[in-house]
Amino acid sequence: MVSVIRSIDVLQCHASWRNYNFVKVCDADGNVGWSEFDEGFGSPGVGVIVRSFAPALIGYPVDRHEHIMLRLKSSTRPSQGGVVSQAIGAIENALLDAQARRLGVPCHVLLGGKVRDHVRVYWSHAPTWRIARASHYGNAITDRDGLVELGREVSQRGFTALKTNLFRQGPNGLEGWVPGFGRPDEPGLVADRGLLRDLVDHISALREGAGDAVDILLDLNFNFRAGGFRQVLAALHDLDLYWVEIDCDSPAELARVRSRSRHRIAGCETLIGGAQFLPYLAAGALDVAVVDGVWNGMWQALKIAALAEAHQINVAPHNFYGHLSTFMNLHWSAVVPNLEIFEVDVDRVPIDATLFSETPAFENGELLVPDTPGWGCVPDEEVIAANPPHG
Repeated sequence: MVSVIRSIDVLQCHASWRNYNFVKVCDADGNVGWSEFDEGFGSPGVGVIVRSFAPALIGYPVDRHEHIMLRLKSSTRPSQGGVVSQAIGAIENALLDAQARRLGVPCHVLLGGKVRDHVRVYWSHAPTWRIARASHYGNAITDRDGLVELGREVSQRGFTALKTNLFRQGPNGLEGWVPGFGRPDEPGLVADRGLLRDLVDHISALREGAGDAVDILLDLNFNFRAGGFRQVLAALHDLDLYWVEIDCDSPAELARVRSRSRHRIAGCETLIGGAQFLPYLAAGALDVAVVDGVWNGMWQALKIAALAEAHQINVAPHNFYGHLSTFMNLHWSAVVPNLEIFEVDVDRVPIDATLFSETPAFENGELLVPDTPGWGCVPDEEVIAANPPHG
């Protein structure tokens, strides 16, 4: 007999430069399900919305997550998308974990059954955290020599791909350049000659250290408009890149950017729901669709992956949160046939070693898919309580 939801709680803790956020679902039989969500990547208030939904879901069957999703979407129809949809996705992911643990099976069984036992990964934010957040991660990178050494480390540790963000040379060393997120406040989003020169040197230094066997991915985010993206891609034309990741609000313009690019284009990590992805797929704007299953809910993310497959497009997870997020994305990645590659942060903050019951298992530049019940990873409530969230 299926059990019903007894409680839905939000737990949050301080994790160095950000907070980690979790949903905990308990059913009437004592089974517990967990999910991770995020409020720091432009999503303040997701936890508040989860708490507001919770009373209406008490007594509802745990295994009816699709019906629950529809019910919540219907009740929030005028404000679909954004943090509302992210809260719905966080609840879905916790319900999937609760149901899988009740049945004693891994979540990938509920998602359709795995088609692979391991996934190739790229070391995300490889130089980024060591340049922009060295006080939290250590191993500070301040100059070109540091980039060369980082590339060498990636290769020596057995990883076959790395991703970097956008940096330029400042008076005190390398500096992050993310005007699309207001750092610095440069609303023109201009790709000037100095920035282009520094970017080419940045990629060349990573290549020098990593060697020819390591793929390099570049994430440009929202940091230019279409014309600026074309300038960057032209400057990078002769460099060997696995993909260039671009966020652009116009499917037609991104398609035009892609049509002039030697490099493959990935994107759409901030989109929610198949209806938002469809115009990009239909316009031929992407080589790889990046899907955030933490935001969408992993069941809904399966639908997006199927939509991409129908357009002959591979998918990759957007994953730069805590270890629970990595496990959630691993189960999704084990199931979708059109998986390209998996994003994971190898550099970690100290709390990661104690907060989570399990840590991701790497082997030869790949992550092993867990076969333990649920997502296979649970946050420690005592550690959460001992590290209250910051404002």
